[in-house]
Amino acid sequence: MAKSGRGQTRRDAKNRVLRPGESVRANGKYQYKYHIDGKPHLVYSWKLEPTDKLPKGKQPCLSLREMEKQINAEMAILSNIVDGQMTVCELVDRYLKTKTGVRQSTKQGYVTVQRLLAKEKFGSQKIRNVKISDAKLFLIKLQQEDGKSYSTIHNVRGVLRPAFQMAVDDDILVKNPFGFQLQTVLVNDSVTREALTKDQMRKFLKFIHDDVVYCKYYEVVYILFYTGMRISEFCGLTLKDIDIQNKTVNIDHQLQRTADMKYIIVETKTDAGKRKIPITDDVAAMFQAIIEDREAPAVEKIIDGYTGFLFYDKEGKPLVAMHWQNRFNNMVNRYNDIYRVQMPNITPHICRHTYCRNQAKAGMNPKTLQYLMGHSDISVTMNVYTHVNFDDAEEELRRMEEFRKAQAEIEKKNPSKPTSQVLFKVI
Repeated sequence: MAKSGRGQTRRDAKNRVLRPGESVRANGKYQYKYHIDGKPHLVYSWKLEPTDKLPKGKQPCLSLREMEKQINAEMAILSNIVDGQMTVCELVDRYLKTKTGVRQSTKQGYVTVQRLLAKEKFGSQKIRNVKISDAKLFLIKLQQEDGKSYSTIHNVRGVLRPAFQMAVDDDILVKNPFGFQLQTVLVNDSVTREALTKDQMRKFLKFIHDDVVYCKYYEVVYILFYTGMRISEFCGLTLKDIDIQNKTVNIDHQLQRTADMKYIIVETKTDAGKRKIPITDDVAAMFQAIIEDREAPAVEKIIDGYTGFLFYDKEGKPLVAMHWQNRFNNMVNRYNDIYRVQMPNITPHICRHTYCRNQAKAGMNPKTLQYLMGHSDISVTMNVYTHVNFDDAEEELRRMEEFRKAQAEIEKKNPSKPTSQVLFKVI
C-alpha cells in the first residue's frame, strides 16, 4: 500500500489518490472519516470505487465513494446548523405557528401538548439527534411510566409527527422519526364509552328527580338524555335559541372557557353541528321549567355578542362543560353511595351516546339521526355511537321471530291477499 509523507499526496495500493477523510487500514479495507457537530463518524468498505472487485470471500457492499456520496448528500441537507439544533419544543412551536384558522378546541389541544413537552426531557432534545427508537421510547414512557391514556398519547403524536415531517420537507432532517404506526408500539387501552341501558337511564333519572340535593338539575339531565346535545352546545344556549311554542331549539354555537379562564363563543364542532332540532313536549316542559326558575344576574353577561344564558355561577358567569362534568360526577357518586348495584360512570357525553343509541334501536332513519346529532359523517353515527351487544341482537331476533309468526298467522286467515298488504294495515 502506497503511503505519503508530510505534504505529499496520499495514495492507495493501486496508486490512486485518496481524498480528504479517506484512508486505507492495515487489512486493506477503505475508511472514510467525517464529522457531525464536532463528533467523528467512520464508514468502511472493501472497495474504493464501484468498479473495484471484491476481495475473495467478502460480502457485496457499496464502495467507499458511493457511501461518501450518500453521506455528503445528507450532510448537505443537514448543513443548516441553526435549524438542526432546534429542540423538539422549538420545532413544535414553529409548526403550530403554521396552523392558522383552526377551531378553539383544537388550539386548546395544541396548548396541552406544548405544556406536556415542556415538562419532558424529550422536549429539550435536539431534533437532529432524535432517532426512531427515541421517539418510540418516549411514547412508551408516557404510557407505562406516566400513566397517560392511549388517546392522550395519540394526540401528542398527532402534533409531533407532522412537526417532524415539516422539518423533513424543509430539508432540515432526512427522516421522520415518528413515521411509524402507533398501534405497533403502544397497547390501545382506550375504554369504549358505552351508552346506558334504558333501565339504567330510567333509574338514574328517577334518582335525580327524587334526591333533595340534586333534584334542581333534573331538567338538565333529562334534556341531555332526550336531545343528544353536546354539553358545550347546551351551555351556549340562550333564551333566544329556545322556541317553546314551536318546540324547536336552535344550535349554531358553543360556549367554552379557555385555559386562561376566558369565556368564548366558538362555532359548533362541525358545520353539520349547526342545526335546528325539534323537541318533544316533555323536553319543552323541561326548558320551560328552567326558564321560569332561571336566576338572572344583576347584569347579564355578554360573551362575543351572546347573552341570556340559562345557568350562571355565583359570580354571575355562565356555566361551562366543566361545571356540569363535576355535577355529574357528584350525582353518580351519591347514587353509588346509596345503592348496592352501582351505576357506571356517567358524563354529559354519555347522555349523548345514550340518546343516539336509543334512537337507533327505535328504528330512526340513520340520516335523520345524523342530522339530530350534528355529525358531519354518517359513519360516526353508525359506527361510534350505535353500540350493539348480545342483548340487542337477541331482542332483534325475537322481534323478527314475532313478525314471522304474525306473518304466518295472517297468511292462514287471508290466503287470497298479499301478506305485505295485510301486515301494513295491521301495523
